Amino acid sequence: MRGFSSLAEVLQHQAVQRPDVAAVTVYSDRPGERPSLTFAGLHAQAACLADQLAAQTVPGDRALLIFPSCLEFVVAYFACLMAGVVAVPMMPPRRNANHDASAAIMADCTPRLALSPTKDSDPRGTLRERLTERGIRHVPVALAPEPVVARGWLRDATELAFLQYTSGSTSTPKGVMVSHKNLLDNLEMMRARLGNHTDSAHVSWIPLYHDLGLIMNLLQPIYLGAPCVLMTPSGFMHRPLNWLRAIHEHGAEVAAAPNFAYDLCVDRFRSEQMEGVDLSSWKIALNGAEPVRAATLERFTATFEPYGFDARAMRPAYGLAEATLLVSAADRGAETRIRDVSASGLKDARVAAPEHLDDISRIASCGSAMAGLSLAVVDPETRRRLPPGRIGEIWLQASSVACGYWERPAESEATFRARIEADSERPPGQENSWLRTGDLGHIDTDGELYVVGRLKDVMIVRGVNHYPQDIEATVAASHPSLRRDHGAAFAILDDEGAELIVVVQEVERTQRHSLSAPEVAAAVQAAVVNNHDIALHKIVLIRPGTLPKTTSGKIQRSLTKRRWLDGELEPWNSANQPADQPADSH
Repeated sequence: MRGFSSLAEVLQHQAVQRPDVAAVTVYSDRPGERPSLTFAGLHAQAACLADQLAAQTVPGDRALLIFPSCLEFVVAYFACLMAGVVAVPMMPPRRNANHDASAAIMADCTPRLALSPTKDSDPRGTLRERLTERGIRHVPVALAPEPVVARGWLRDATELAFLQYTSGSTSTPKGVMVSHKNLLDNLEMMRARLGNHTDSAHVSWIPLYHDLGLIMNLLQPIYLGAPCVLMTPSGFMHRPLNWLRAIHEHGAEVAAAPNFAYDLCVDRFRSEQMEGVDLSSWKIALNGAEPVRAATLERFTATFEPYGFDARAMRPAYGLAEATLLVSAADRGAETRIRDVSASGLKDARVAAPEHLDDISRIASCGSAMAGLSLAVVDPETRRRLPPGRIGEIWLQASSVACGYWERPAESEATFRARIEADSERPPGQENSWLRTGDLGHIDTDGELYVVGRLKDVMIVRGVNHYPQDIEATVAASHPSLRRDHGAAFAILDDEGAELIVVVQEVERTQRHSLSAPEVAAAVQAAVVNNHDIALHKIVLIRPGTLPKTTSGKIQRSLTKRRWLDGELEPWNSANQPADQPADSH
């Protein structure tokens, strides 16, 4: 790809080279409504709005983008990039302000403007009231009937493009400062590694305020000059197979989603809904944004191979907002590597061969580091590199690593400019400044990265490491009344400082009136003891849809723990069955 100075120049280039290609098409939740914009139309709309924004701001001002998945969001995002306004994509505020990140984001980035659709998506006036209280000017956005491009809008590569707020799965959301250069470098890394091109149509349902939805599923196709099709998150959650039907309809090559989405497609599979669907065009089924499960890859492939899905399309990947997005993935067409390793070894923070059949744990590779990116596995305490076979914190270096956290110099220094002690493996002249990811993993001798969990989430019981996602998977599979990917495991301390494990788990909607809590608790306890050699201190069953999750579907374990301790979770209940089942804590 030719060198660009900014995303604004990318869009201008595509508007000239591919003016009549449909850049963005949106599937509305209303049947039959599919508005779209060509590259020329998108550029003209964005440039027109950029003129309006420039008259109300100075370069560097922040603007909240509060939109559902719609054309107006795409226009507003590029208008901000053109005008030098720092875009801040944000989920529309929820009614329950106590459990909403929007107030924290507004306070953190102090925006001058807030952009949202002209169509009244705030009938109660809640959003306008919040903006007025904070002195934020509201700018309603609608598509111009006949936009005129008055002038070109080009920005410098070093300028800040947008703030990507972290999901808040383990802490308060922080604004990651992403420059135009960070974006361009990561988009080029993706293109080169995944083999994407101008005919690589993308289909996505992931919210555009999430980095995977915004960068992978919207900005990557615009960077390529390829079509992008957007669906609504609610539409996917209600009818996940419609995502696959859209991939078929548009002959899409690329569609990315978190691991739970692939499980949901299998769980909701109905053969009549897949009639006539051909998935053979799908070349990159990117699986990221949360731990990738080997079982999920196999279940999805087995279910949808009869419809043309190729197992080699499944592409586990690793990324994070602090690195702009993608860090590792395998090349297009490469088979996914799945390793059988020792379950007991993982508990001891090492990767080894299983000692017997009952000691097998299966882990999926997230591929090797993108070109131009360096990875290291480091002991988080000593800050020294770990030898092969040991699990440690994943550290990385790349030009796509963001500038730091907005207005948080101390945290930026600690996270973005960490140093590896006594680093003999560092090539001469290479800067010893690394990004600490907070994720735990292992790199094998072929350079393949295996991610096993979050550093802050690891629980240590009697000196043994336990990863919450492993326990959560065991719990969900222990009884048919429990929802897959809707449980949280975390540790509390007893009076002597020992860690005790609590599991909070949603029940299935279809089972909530008939399940027996003692029966479920017994099944859960037995499965965890048999698979992990520990007893749970407490098993808490809650109503479906009430487990705290981020906007991308990540389980918020720390928030779940806090709400449980404060008695704020909504328990499952029936007339005679208690929801909170104590368990033996020895």
